[in-house]
Amino acid sequence: MKAAVIVFPGSNCDRDCKTAIERTTGAAVDLVWHGETVLPAGLDLIVLPGGFAYGDYLRCGAMASLSPVMTEVKAAADRGVAVAGICNGFQVLCEARMLPGALLRNAGLKYVCETVDLEVVNAQTRFTAGYRDRREARMTIGHGEGNYFAEDETLERLEGEGQVVFRYRKNPNGSARDIAGIVNERGNVLGMMPHPDRAFEAELGSADGAVFFQSVLASA
Repeated sequence: MKAAVIVFPGSNCDRDCKTAIERTTGAAVDLVWHGETVLPAGLDLIVLPGGFAYGDYLRCGAMASLSPVMTEVKAAADRGVAVAGICNGFQVLCEARMLPGALLRNAGLKYVCETVDLEVVNAQTRFTAGYRDRREARMTIGHGEGNYFAEDETLERLEGEGQVVFRYRKNPNGSARDIAGIVNERGNVLGMMPHPDRAFEAELGSADGAVFFQSVLASA
């Protein structure tokens, strides 16, 4: 199994993601610079990691969404390759229109960094199949713009089509309908604000994030 983690100027969780994937799945992981125009062949998973791509100038993820490598990421997603955006990566996917909605400033207008309990809303996706009948997961968050927003029509569609994957048990940022993570219609592109890469071993406080990476690579 092969995975790639995209590195933007300002990414700070790229190596966290690489380590998490390697330790939990044994997959070979390449770090790919944002200026590249070719991705490694045979990828099963592409991860857009957390951080502050381009210093969060303009809007979080806006400049990163126009990076050369994103053309290849979109093409890979169109071919069915799994793409996961974590925290800042979720923002990039929304800015790139690979996922609907937008991430706004937290309702309290402050950066939040804490452990959160999540409801696994849909355990039948490529990213969550490993949770099976388990409906809870614990991970950590660290963001200033994690307030998920979408128009009511879009929210209804996401709910009705099973595209809401994770939901906060206690909403930390004002996200509409407590949404913490969603997938696209095809089910191969996911965005989430919580960090599975910071919760993949018990020593980190939770190993629930390991299931996330194991799920997507087991389905490859």
